[in-house]
Amino acid sequence: MISLARNANLLVMFLLELGVLASVGYWGFVTGSNWPVKLLLGLGGPALFVAAWAIFGAANGAMIPLTGLARAVLEVLWFGGGAAALVMAGRVVPGIAFATVFVVNAALRLIWNQ
Repeated sequence: MISLARNANLLVMFLLELGVLASVGYWGFVTGSNWPVKLLLGLGGPALFVAAWAIFGAANGAMIPLTGLARAVLEVLWFGGGAAALVMAGRVVPGIAFATVFVVNAALRLIWNQ
């Protein structure tokens, strides 16, 4: 039963990662004043997040893998950025829910050594 919960927690983390990209993209498309700006922010924002994650955070392929406190800071900035993007796009309740799910997920990963 515990292994199922641990695997579910890893799935939640993956879905949160995808949620960050969707949130930043959403923010870009609702923030831009005209279509070229919307496209730049809506596609460029997630591209920057992907690049940062690929360099520092990817589980099996990070170019400069971070551990310990540096990893914790990266995760807070990454997932906090997703929550902040939702809030800045006018979706306060989903932003708070996203941040809450991340905090619970992170706590369980610490408890379970994931």
